[in-house]
Amino acid sequence: MHTVWKGAISFGLVHVPVKMFSATEDKDVSLRYIHKACGSPLSYVRKCPVCDKEVAWEEIGKGYEYEKGKFVVFDKDELDTLTEESTKNITILDFVDLKDIDPIYFQKTYYLSPDQAGAGAYRLLMEAMRQTGKIGVAKISIRSKSSLAAIRVLENCLSIETMFYPDEIRPVSQVPSLPEAGAVNDKELDMAKLLISQLSTPFEPGKYTDDYRQRMLDLISSKVAGEEIRIAPARQETNVIDLMAALQASIEAVQHIPSDPGSPAGAPAAKPRKTAGGRKKAAPKAGGGTAEGAAAAGSAIPSDGAAAASSPAPVIAPKPKRRSAKSKQTVS
Repeated sequence: MHTVWKGAISFGLVHVPVKMFSATEDKDVSLRYIHKACGSPLSYVRKCPVCDKEVAWEEIGKGYEYEKGKFVVFDKDELDTLTEESTKNITILDFVDLKDIDPIYFQKTYYLSPDQAGAGAYRLLMEAMRQTGKIGVAKISIRSKSSLAAIRVLENCLSIETMFYPDEIRPVSQVPSLPEAGAVNDKELDMAKLLISQLSTPFEPGKYTDDYRQRMLDLISSKVAGEEIRIAPARQETNVIDLMAALQASIEAVQHIPSDPGSPAGAPAAKPRKTAGGRKKAAPKAGGGTAEGAAAAGSAIPSDGAAAASSPAPVIAPKPKRRSAKSKQTVS
């Protein structure tokens, strides 16, 4: 892992030297803007609209727009004077219970490991927090940005989660069109609670996947392999008016979900139907005779039959994003 910050955890007169590592990574599939005429990727330049020329990095400062078109400008030395010596410290202000912090405050998670000769103090702090069940609320500055943070024990490691300040949280009162408080239908409430009960399960993060990202990677692999792309149209959702009917249908759907996505175990085979002439007519095959079946078959089998003879499409993995202050500019 790449070290993103080095400093010390400070609580009371105790200092614990630590190194910080990102606990999460962005796996979004990054697409670039392409010039359709020639297929070249577009580049962005830092251009001054008044001087009508590209500006080098050494000629760029920072400013704050206090009125439309009016700025106060700062150079690097002025901004550096705002940096406190405590930016290399994670200062624990209080110890609280995790349940007292609403998840809306949390931003990003990092791992902390002991640095230099700090293993003993690190182990002491971690064990004390584990036995008391408390987490530390601290202040930290990362890349010139100050934020609150929550330090807690995660398995055999200390982790820190940056947090928003209270004035950065928008109040719920600003959300438009919220329903007013009032009574709900008792039968609908019972049905909704029953549905929640049947869908309740222990949290298993491994069973949740990013379906959009996988579809995007599959599409990229197909295009790289030169395959014809045919996407079946999605079934349109209908507006549900009867809330009770929708709840009942949801409960029945949950009750009849088989463990195997194929035919349910022990399900009897479809019996042949009798026609008007007394002859038996075979039951329709799964997926056949319907628009959905035809669409599924059409999306799975290319019209020219070339997919069966072609080599397997290469597996495409998302590239890690590299962010550079000099090469990545905000496009307004």
